[in-house]
Parts: sequence; C-alpha cells; structure tokens
Amino acid sequence: MPELRLDPVTGRWVLVATERARRPKDFAQQDAAAGKARPERSDTCPFCPGNEKQTPPEVFSFRRDGTGPDEPGWWVRGVPNKYPALTWEPTIQASTAGIFSVRPAIGAHEVIIESPLHNASPATMSYDEMAEVVRAYIHRYRALSEAPDIQYILVFRNHGRDAGASLEHPHSQIAAVPLVPPVVLEELVGAEHHHESTGRCVFCDMVQQEIESGVRIVLETPKFVALEPYASKMPFETWVLPKAHGPSFHELDPSSWHELARVLVDVLGAVNTGLHDPPYNYILHTAPPHERCDGFYHWHIEIFPKLTVAAGFEFGMGVYINITTPESAAEFLRNYIPGGPSGRNSGVQGQY
Repeated sequence: MPELRLDPVTGRWVLVATERARRPKDFAQQDAAAGKARPERSDTCPFCPGNEKQTPPEVFSFRRDGTGPDEPGWWVRGVPNKYPALTWEPTIQASTAGIFSVRPAIGAHEVIIESPLHNASPATMSYDEMAEVVRAYIHRYRALSEAPDIQYILVFRNHGRDAGASLEHPHSQIAAVPLVPPVVLEELVGAEHHHESTGRCVFCDMVQQEIESGVRIVLETPKFVALEPYASKMPFETWVLPKAHGPSFHELDPSSWHELARVLVDVLGAVNTGLHDPPYNYILHTAPPHERCDGFYHWHIEIFPKLTVAAGFEFGMGVYINITTPESAAEFLRNYIPGGPSGRNSGVQGQY
C-alpha cells in the first residue's frame, strides 16, 4: 500500500507509492549510447591534456614536478567556469521596485577537472585518484570561503547530459555564493529544532538507527556509512555520512580523505554497474562557513540518480513520489558493492 514518510530532518513528507513501484532492475538505463566506449582523450575536449589553453587560466592544479600552469602534467586541475553562474564583478546595482528586488550575483564558479582521462568517472577511478578529487574539494573550499560576502560554498557533480553535464570529461563544480541555499536552510532549521528538543544531532540519530536496522544501509566502513534515506525523494537516492559528528566538510581530517574516496567510488560504482551508468547528481551539504552549527548540523553528500521525471502531482503538491522503496533500493545496490552478496561483498560492512 502507498505510504507517506516524514523526513526527520526537514519535516517534509514523501509519498512512497509501493503499488506503483517497479522492481529495481527495471530502472536500469536502456540508452543505446550508455554502453559505448569513450576514448581516453578527445581532440575537441577543452578539459583534455594538451587543450589547456581552451579553458580560462587555472586557479590550481595537482601536477608533476617540472610542469607549469596551463600545460600537461596535471592529474587534477581547477579552472574558472567559462560560463559562470556568478562572477566577482557586479553587472547591476541592487534595487527594489515595489515587491520585486534584485541584487548582483557576486561570487565564484569553478570547474574541478577530476582526471586527465576523458573516459574516467568516479565509478571507475582508483581510490587514490578519487582521494585527490576529495583533496581538491577541500583545497578550493578553504580558499573560496575566505572571500568577502560569501555565505556558502556549493560543491556538486553532474554526470550525464540528463543530469545537466554539458561536457562528458569527468569534472565537478564548486561555487561560492552570497546566500545560504534554501535547501540547506531547511535542514539547518530542522536539525536545530531536533537538537533543542533532544539535545542530540538528528543526523547522528539517523546514522545510529540505520546501522542498527541495516535494511537501508548500502555500505558501512569504520568512519562512513552510505544509506538510502528513510524518506527518499526518488529511487536510489543515496546519502554518504561520516559516523563521527561534524558540521563542516572542509574540517575533515586528511586521514579520512582516502576512506571517503573509497566509499564514493564503491557506491557510484554500484550505481553505474547495477543501473547501467545512469545520469546522476551529487551535492555536498555542509554548514555555512561563517555560522556556528557545531552541535546540531552534520555534513553529508547526497546522490540523486536521474531515473524518474517529476510531473503534475509533484509540482501540484510539492510532495515527491518515490516509486520504489529505499529498502529494496539498498538491497539491490548491496549486490554491486565490492565483495557483496553477489560474490563481491561479505556483508554490509565494507572491507577497509
């Protein structure tokens, strides 16, 4: 029977329409292009080695000794977005006309090129390679958060055209914005309310209860857990959370970077293999850099495969319909975690 589930953080309802649910394997992408091999390098791709002059000058790179900026020799490279959503130079003046207000979109918008290989992805990278991407996120987060008037640093990744990626070369994006996103504000309000009521972090409570239950766990390691949220908004929505409480991603200890990278590679690898490389987005949720959220907020990464399309019910109600249960999604993905029930995993706990 269909059921309404309450998100314990935001207080939003999600409709899990179990009578309409399809078996998880039915979500596998049938796109004929999904299985086509891509080359390691493309002459026309501005992110490929040798084409560095086709991008704006780099803001950072991790590269071999003896190589210089904007030339080959890098393994992770950051450049300003050529078509930015925000810029440091204001193009308008703030103004108000009646009920309408406008202000300049001041900030930064950068691209983190994750690999020299055109055909790489987090699902296929080595753990060491993905750890360097995590290091790049933290490096740029710390640099951008020091800029004046910046209230939030958004880190996100679009994989596949239907998820908003305009170039297939593996890359993430990072934006320094002059406001706290409403979705994060909603989480902050809900988390603070839970803390005031219980004295505890709602995310820590979630992690503990999910580990005890196990039914929605995709992967557990000593420091992290990947799970399908109880009130998942869409099929195979997956969260990665640290077990230890911490509001701010950029304060993650370097000793944990590699383990987080392994979790991301294994979970995205399971999504890639089990669902035939669907488009997806992942977004880092973290405390605003200049706000004190130590007691109640808990950073995490949310992964959203693009498997369904919002329609009239969702737009009319403001309530998501999820046509598969998070329990069945977790069970399905566990089969594709290295060493899992299909012969690649000895259980929920990862081998770390």
